[in-house]
Amino acid sequence: MSHSRTSPKLGLVLGSGASRGWSHIGIIKALVKEGIVPDIVCGTSVGAMIGASYLTGNLENLEHWVLGSSKTDVLRFFNIKLSQSGFVDNDRMNWFLHKYVSGPNTLIEDLPKRFATVATNLDNGREVWFQKGGLTEAVRASMALPGLFPAVRSEHRWLVDGGLVNPVPVSTCRALGADVVIAVNLNSDIIGKRNHKKPEKKAGPEPVPNGDKDNGTREIKTVLRNLKQSTVDYSNSLFADNDKENDIPGLFYAVTKSINIAQDRITRSRLAGDPAEIVLSPKLARIGMLEFHRAQEAISEGERCVTAAMTDIHRAIADA
Repeated sequence: MSHSRTSPKLGLVLGSGASRGWSHIGIIKALVKEGIVPDIVCGTSVGAMIGASYLTGNLENLEHWVLGSSKTDVLRFFNIKLSQSGFVDNDRMNWFLHKYVSGPNTLIEDLPKRFATVATNLDNGREVWFQKGGLTEAVRASMALPGLFPAVRSEHRWLVDGGLVNPVPVSTCRALGADVVIAVNLNSDIIGKRNHKKPEKKAGPEPVPNGDKDNGTREIKTVLRNLKQSTVDYSNSLFADNDKENDIPGLFYAVTKSINIAQDRITRSRLAGDPAEIVLSPKLARIGMLEFHRAQEAISEGERCVTAAMTDIHRAIADA
């Protein structure tokens, strides 16, 4: 009596990495082109967003948008308000997610394949897995990087970016039933690298005129112009890197480098304990954390990475 062999369940794990996450688009496209279609998709942070967009059938539209986006388009997502808990404009971000990732009423359990995102419980540091419920909420929680996005309230918990605890969630994918896991680590080569970009120099703030009876309105306008210029300078700093060894690191440079170091160390530790059959590590060190306008480079590198690993991918699936 013959027994037919059951095909192994293939899992795709899309890791965190901010703007480097556009590489996931190229990776998914290249895999599908080769007939390698995952049964299970798990993602953290930007990986959760790309994975959700893929499973809702919006990936092509998302790719079209990111390839047409300029640095100015990216900066429109940033909005400095003293009262908010992050620098990203919530209204604009919600518009983006609903248009290119998921409608507001889409449920994870209604997706065509098993899907999960990872977030971090801000109170106790534990992992939180979203395997059911609202898809947009799950994505927002997974990518709520402190300082950029506000924490997300869910079931009496405040949740932040899942990359703080599980940047490449292979363990989640195994728990959902994956026999073979293709994991994407976007942070493998970012430590010690610089992208050698400096912000454009801007003129200093205009002096505020000493008030007299006619100067009240002009003073207000001048203050507003200076505030706007400060916002532009800050926005430019989001894409800048320290170019000289002896330069004092700027605030955002220090924060992003610290995040990179933490995610690299956590990723190494988690992958050692939860190894994947295939780990794709696109070379993305040249792309800064918030350089979302450099999508073409990231997507192309994702495609190249899959092409280079295709023999190993086929072997891992065949041996399962």
